[in-house]
Amino acid sequence: MEKTNPMRHLDRLKIPYEAIYYDGQGLNGMEIAEANGQDPNRVFKSLMTMGKEKCYYCFLVPVSGELDLKKAAASVGEKSVSMLKSDQLLPLMGYVHGGCSPLCTKRPVTVVIDESAKDEDYMYFSAGKVGCQLKVKVEDLPKMMEFRFADIRRPESVQ
Repeated sequence: MEKTNPMRHLDRLKIPYEAIYYDGQGLNGMEIAEANGQDPNRVFKSLMTMGKEKCYYCFLVPVSGELDLKKAAASVGEKSVSMLKSDQLLPLMGYVHGGCSPLCTKRPVTVVIDESAKDEDYMYFSAGKVGCQLKVKVEDLPKMMEFRFADIRRPESVQ
């Protein structure tokens, strides 16, 4: 299979990962986790947002939960953030809906990962293409990107 920019980024940094390929057409995150036999608390969706003054953010939350926009905004010192629309993703981030990765975005983004990831040995997130995920060790995250952990999930969606 063809390598994506996030894969090449990890290769350059010599960070081990596993690429998982799946038929991603029409599936949501929970269905993808189930189809691949993965714990949905370890499979993270990358949600691209914008704050005021065109500051961009990528929030990673487990597919088993939902992003709390107020908590997300507070975690980056914004009053509010709004989700990028599907038609904004490719021109602004270089990715399409369902294939957004926190790595190698077209524009700089601040990355915030839900604090639940701290308790995991590894996590999955998009490899930058629909139908492909990366499995990486949580301990390797600081080597591949700048990010912070924060409580950004809606309380009712915590499992």
